[in-house]
Amino acid sequence: MVTTDWQSDLRKRGYRLTPQRQLVLEAVDTLEHATPDDILTEVRKTAGGVNISTVYRTLELLEELGLVSHAHLGHGAPTYHLADRHHHLHLVCRDCGDVIEADVDVAAEFTASLRESFGFETDMKHFAIFGRCGKCTADAAKAES
Repeated sequence: MVTTDWQSDLRKRGYRLTPQRQLVLEAVDTLEHATPDDILTEVRKTAGGVNISTVYRTLELLEELGLVSHAHLGHGAPTYHLADRHHHLHLVCRDCGDVIEADVDVAAEFTASLRESFGFETDMKHFAIFGRCGKCTADAAKAES
């Protein structure tokens, strides 16, 4: 069971899997790319007394411990997902808002070029590329016809 892994991960680092931490981890797992407000809404389905500051503090700790990761997928709040999933790029459709996860290997040539030219090591898990998804591109082409 996944929560057992979270429990052992936290214990190894000297922390307990409190009910709030478990609820936040479960919400992040269920929602995938979720803002703190989205996570709060999900947590409140089970525990109505949890407030947004608890969610923020918990997310901060879980990120420090390497259990969750965040990305900026627009102008709003960061979105969170479980860190144990492979690192990926976020392809964000400006039309429909869908987020496509792409393996970081698709950008290997680009990141190697940055490393060679500038000595710059990229943090691809925070990277978002904005554009138009295949469905929206096809819909736009039909509308122009």
